[in-house]
Amino acid sequence: MALGQRPDYARIARHVINIDELFIDYARVFLPSHDRQAWDNVVRIAGGITEKNTPRNLQGRDSYVVALEQYLSTTRLHDTILDGLRTAVRYDKTYFDKIVASLLPLLEKLTTRKISQLLAPDYGDLNDPRPVFNWQQAIRQRAIIYVGLDALSDAEIAAAVGNSMFADLVSVAGHIYKHGVMDGLPQTEENPAINLHCDEFSELMGDEFIPLINKGGGAGVEVTAYTQTLSDIEARIGDRAKADQVVGNFNSRIMMRVRESATVELLTKQLPQVDVLSNSISSGVTDSADAQGNISFSSNTQDRMSSIQVPLLEPASLVQLPKGQAFALLEGGQLWKLRIPLPGRSTRSADAGKHHTHSPLYGKTVRQHAHMVGPPGDSCNGEK
Repeated sequence: MALGQRPDYARIARHVINIDELFIDYARVFLPSHDRQAWDNVVRIAGGITEKNTPRNLQGRDSYVVALEQYLSTTRLHDTILDGLRTAVRYDKTYFDKIVASLLPLLEKLTTRKISQLLAPDYGDLNDPRPVFNWQQAIRQRAIIYVGLDALSDAEIAAAVGNSMFADLVSVAGHIYKHGVMDGLPQTEENPAINLHCDEFSELMGDEFIPLINKGGGAGVEVTAYTQTLSDIEARIGDRAKADQVVGNFNSRIMMRVRESATVELLTKQLPQVDVLSNSISSGVTDSADAQGNISFSSNTQDRMSSIQVPLLEPASLVQLPKGQAFALLEGGQLWKLRIPLPGRSTRSADAGKHHTHSPLYGKTVRQHAHMVGPPGDSCNGEK
């Protein structure tokens, strides 16, 4: 940003591979603002740099990097960005390459093929008809955004894109909380609700997501997360305490059939014990001790009522739920039993081969790439 460039994955990958270029470019912009002759002095020093007078830790670096290090060592210029870049280039080049080696495979995936065109579009390309927007614009317009991360095909890219997206949304939520959604515009209005639905929640979880569910409510963020088990979240984060922190920030819980006892207890342990009346009948017969008397025996029958405490909902009740049914803990602890209508066989057959989306253009594109062409007159959201 200090260089007037918009950061994207392509630039990050280029500068990770060649950090010397970033250091030199920033120094060329920063130094003249403090000393007009500074860059000329660096150029003069660079002209005298040879392999023999280059420090061992800077071997293999650009001559301008060595010259900048020598120049900055003799001055008292301090800048947060410049100091950070100096620290990076001071590492031995071979050692630095080993440090960033694990990052490069992921960056290569994010900067190749069509995903690069999606994540790092050319903002100056006037022939590209695709709209470019940010979270702030989408929230102001009350837009609906669908993000298909395709974690089944490539979980690594899905996690990287999802985490960066959530980190950006956390930043925007913080800005909205402090200044409002219409900050910088003449008109003012109440902050809208931001409804975030996260399917396969465990695939998207990361440390950057915790502030969103913990403090995002102040900015109007309402998160609805869908996952299978508590263990999925714990395995993703790697910390049981953080997993409990995540789950504890969800006020309402809807649970369908699950097999893991720890997940079931997230709902059942929130429910109180209830008093249940128990009815027991007992009867007995007693022989008479007087063998000469008229009474041979006596009998009695007792009907007893007692109160016992039992859990309102047993874990087995959730384990044995049929498809399409669920229990819900809503509105501060009210238990509801839900029955969800399921599509019939005829409905599923009629919808086979169709891709229904909010965007007719997107639905048309999906069908073309999936090689699924409907019969004549078939439509996708009204577009034939």
